[in-house]
Parts: sequence; structure tokens; C-alpha cells
Amino acid sequence: MRNRHDGTDYQRLLDALVQANRVNDACWLLNQFGPTDAVLTLDKLDAKALVFAGTVIVRGDIDVESVVRAGRSIRVGAGIRAGISIVAGENIDSAGNLYSGGTIEAGGDVKANWGIEAETEIDCKGNVRAGWDVTAGGRISVSGNLQAGQNIVAQGAIRCGQGIKAGGNIEGQHDIVAGCGIEAGGAIRAGQHLEAGWGIKARETIAAQGAIKAGEGVQTEEDILTGPGYGIYAGLNVRVDIWEDSARVVARQKPARLVSGSWEPR
Repeated sequence: MRNRHDGTDYQRLLDALVQANRVNDACWLLNQFGPTDAVLTLDKLDAKALVFAGTVIVRGDIDVESVVRAGRSIRVGAGIRAGISIVAGENIDSAGNLYSGGTIEAGGDVKANWGIEAETEIDCKGNVRAGWDVTAGGRISVSGNLQAGQNIVAQGAIRCGQGIKAGGNIEGQHDIVAGCGIEAGGAIRAGQHLEAGWGIKARETIAAQGAIKAGEGVQTEEDILTGPGYGIYAGLNVRVDIWEDSARVVARQKPARLVSGSWEPR
């Protein structure tokens, strides 16, 4: 089966399992034998579930009761709604809204012209980009960049291998961690620690219940707040002699527990 690029017999078996309400078995089989180069093109999809080994292209909406899964990519001219999960081995690209009653998972990028919402987790090995909000009932885990035109909100942690940028607020009930910078047009609020490999910048308050750590500076037009007993550590990845240029801490009043960085009032 693995050597059949079109995967005709393989796909028939996946279809039969889904029709027999054995969606988990179909997903298991796809995990074992991997993706194919087949392409499924539809005007719209309204079904209990879909497990396809190749690429799924739908001109309109996808609406499934449980799972929509592709071994390669999912490309949709409107929105996607799934009761349990939206999963692609490569990219997910929607011209509308992405909603899952469970998880959204991709081996590549996830892009939606409108919002991206998962009731549990978002797990993406590429970049995530939404025109509106990105929200998750659990954690958000992104290997690349995470970007939203409006808010980014997670009831768990937000972890990003590169940068996080939102036109509105960035809120995580656990840690918010980015390998590069974090920037918000509104506020940044972390339920535990807030950490960036580069700088942290927001128009409104930057607050964490734990510590705030930045490789470079921390800047806001309002306040920088940490949890009781925790400090603010800026300039962790730059030399002390260039803190005034590269590790500025800017807010309307000096934070109570500024441990490192160059303080500069607004």
C-alpha cells in the first residue's frame, strides 16, 4: 500500500471504515501507511466524517459531525466545522472560519481568513494565522509564528517556536512562551510565566502571575505587573553594556520588581 501513490485500494478501505462508523480505525490506518498523492475535489462536504489519505479541496464549506482528516492538505473556499477534530498532515487553509469541537492539528501551516477556534487544543508544526481571533479551550502549541488580526486566547499555555503577534489581546491561563518576540495591540496576560527570546511589547498592560522574562526589552504604554514574589528580567540575551539600546523597560511607572534591564519612563 505504501508504494501506491494514488492509494486507490487504500482509500477504499478508509472509506469503508468511516462508513462503518470506525473512524478511529481509519485514522489508525492512515497513521500506519501515511499519505498519498490523491486529490479529492468537492463543491461542499456535509458528512458524519471524512478520512482521506491525500489532499482535500472543497470549494464551499466543510461540515462534519466528528472528524475531517487529510493525509496531506485541506483547502477550503469557505469555512470548516467539525465536531471532534480537524487534522491535516500538511496545511489547513480556509477562506472562512475554522471551528473544531475538539482539536485542530496540522503538520504544516494553519490559515483562516476569519477565526480559528478549538474547544480543546491547537497543535501546529508550521505557522498559524487568522484574520480574526485564535482561541483554544486548552493549549496552543505552534512551532512557527502565531498571528491573529484580533485576539489570541487560550485556557491553557501558549507556546510558540517563533513569534506571537495579535492586533488585540494575548491571553493564556498558563505560561505564554515565544522563541522570538511577543507583540499585542492590546494587553498581554499570562496565568503563570511570560517569556520571549526577543522583546515583549504591548499597547496596554503586560501582566503575569509568575515572572516576566525577555531576551531584549519589555515595553508598554500602561503597566508591567508580575505575580507576588516574582521579578521582571529584561536583557537576558544581550550584553549588559547595550541594555540602554536593546533591553529597555518602558511603562508609565517603574515596575516594583525590576531585576534586569534599563528602566525608561514613558
